[in-house]
Amino acid sequence: MVSVTFVTAKGEKIAAEGEAGTRLLELGQAKGMPLEGTCEGQMACSTCHVVIDADWFAKLPPAIDDEEDMLDLAAGVTRTSRLSCQIELTEALDGLVVHIPAEARDMQGR
Repeated sequence: MVSVTFVTAKGEKIAAEGEAGTRLLELGQAKGMPLEGTCEGQMACSTCHVVIDADWFAKLPPAIDDEEDMLDLAAGVTRTSRLSCQIELTEALDGLVVHIPAEARDMQGR
């Protein structure tokens, strides 16, 4: 199992565990994080935007151009922003810390 700590916009820490191969989006949704994932991981929206803790960011595979393009549409983007649908849990990410942005932009206008 891979342990992940989600940090909410209010600073609350939520511990989670997922199997290697699980997408970060799925784990976050299972723990009640406000990660919409409107496009179901197809990189056609930015509703699963998260901010990776700076200590962990370099341990992730780099974002591809399509992900970078979608992040340009996300609210509150930072240098360590990623789309959670594009991060697959691996043993190397055991202990990952992920911040949930304070603002989110729902591409469907809900």
